Amino acid sequence: MSTTAMGLLAGLVLGWAAAFGGFGEFLTVAVFGALGLLIARVIDGKIDLGALTGRSSTRR
Repeated sequence: MSTTAMGLLAGLVLGWAAAFGGFGEFLTVAVFGALGLLIARVIDGKIDLGALTGRSSTRR
């Protein structure tokens, strides 16, 4: 799935939560969406958590 399609899907879900749930539910969906994105980026290898802790996955 392309980045544009993923962004559209995320926008639709957030819009749905805002329209029918209220602000609290909107924030809940946004936070879980951000966590899902972070986890997916780590699994894909696009974010290296070792760099944040001082331990890198690449050896020198």
